[in-house]
Amino acid sequence: MKIFKLPDLGEGLQEAEIVAWHVKDGDQVRAGEPLVSVETAKAIVEIPSPCTGRIAKLFGKPGDMIHLDAPLAGFEGAGEEDNAGTVVGRMQVGTQVMVEAPVGGGRGVSGVKAMPAARALARRLNLDLATVAPTGPEGTITAADVQHAAAQTIEWPPLEPLRGVRRAMAQNMTIARAEVPSATIIDDADIHSWPPQADVSIRLVRAIVAGCRAEPSLNAWYESSAMARRLFKKIDLGIAVDTPDGLFVPVLRDVGNRDAADLRRGLDRMRADVTARKIPPEELRGYTITLSNFGMIAGKYAAPVVLPPTVTILGAGKISDRVVALNGVPAVHRVLPLSLTFDHRAVSGGEAGRFLAAVIADLESGV
Repeated sequence: MKIFKLPDLGEGLQEAEIVAWHVKDGDQVRAGEPLVSVETAKAIVEIPSPCTGRIAKLFGKPGDMIHLDAPLAGFEGAGEEDNAGTVVGRMQVGTQVMVEAPVGGGRGVSGVKAMPAARALARRLNLDLATVAPTGPEGTITAADVQHAAAQTIEWPPLEPLRGVRRAMAQNMTIARAEVPSATIIDDADIHSWPPQADVSIRLVRAIVAGCRAEPSLNAWYESSAMARRLFKKIDLGIAVDTPDGLFVPVLRDVGNRDAADLRRGLDRMRADVTARKIPPEELRGYTITLSNFGMIAGKYAAPVVLPPTVTILGAGKISDRVVALNGVPAVHRVLPLSLTFDHRAVSGGEAGRFLAAVIADLESGV
């Protein structure tokens, strides 16, 4: 007797519930004919028979949970075409296709629909289904679609594995997006009173200090395992630094107790060490709040990513001249756009708003 096991249904699904058998013990079936319908966390999937033969035994009944690679059906008289554990043959299209959740670079909010046979082929070819154009009914990807897309990938440039700083950045961003329920609020600071040579970075540091003093809860860490936060009195500011090798976040220590000249020296030394790749590892750890001055490159507003255990990151956009109303009269002023992202588990909207208001008030107070 040849044993057919529950095949890999894709997307990391480890089990499925038997909905209905389309055969019974003793039935003669041909390869590709409907064998069983199972329900996963995503959809109902109809699994075809992997071979031609007689059903000797069915493992499980409707309502039973079957785990990946567990026995599903036994066949007598099956030929060499038997390929246990793999979905083969054609399947009916409709509600019995798997619906893949939207992924980055996908084709829209409707997600990706693909036949299990097409999905299995895509896995063997290491092909992202989001890159495949469907030709099947109701926008379903067929095995032929996967084969056609695979042929086109020959012209693609090779994959470049992420290493070092970029790899760490990718891992940290994945963790942050998976763990942190973030929210972002935006506003502008009118900095028309600043002199042309004002040190924007140091002014932002001073404003963050003002924000932390107004709302200490944003200078904190959140411990998800304990559902507790840790409030810091000392402000150790992580400053995002863009380099060709990836993103670094070195730490400017105790910024609340340092004057502007000392902060500038520390910032210059920190950037030089990052550029030379000589910054000590301990200077990349332990910051309590973060600043991203992305406006030095481009962009007005953003939704910066909060990296746990911190709970706050302030983004500063590109300074530009804008028309503002002063006592009902239009005037052109320099404006600094700000984006504040916070971990909503530890910070309330009111706390975030008061922090941002204090930051803006300090920035607008002049230099």
